[in-house]
Amino acid sequence: MAWLVLVVSGVLESVWAVALGKTEGFSRPVPSIVFFVALAASMGGLAYAMRTVPVGTAYAVWVGVGASLTVAFIMLTGEEPVSMIKLFLLLGLIGCVVGLKLAH
Repeated sequence: MAWLVLVVSGVLESVWAVALGKTEGFSRPVPSIVFFVALAASMGGLAYAMRTVPVGTAYAVWVGVGASLTVAFIMLTGEEPVSMIKLFLLLGLIGCVVGLKLAH
């Protein structure tokens, strides 16, 4: 259960990261609310997962999931250019996250 919560928390990290970029210095209310709600839920889930998953592994998985989804989303929306090297690096990052799960 902790691993599922950890992955969902990583997804929420991506949500708050994208929302933060849309807040325009917290001057836009909807993205600001999405940011704070997703941030609280993401941190809460990370804290829950860290009760059973080692801290280093949990944090690396949380960041890896969040970072890879954030970059993928931004590339899919066209806000950042797509390149083969970025795609290969994202696959490597995802592979590392899966490897941490398998090594646990």
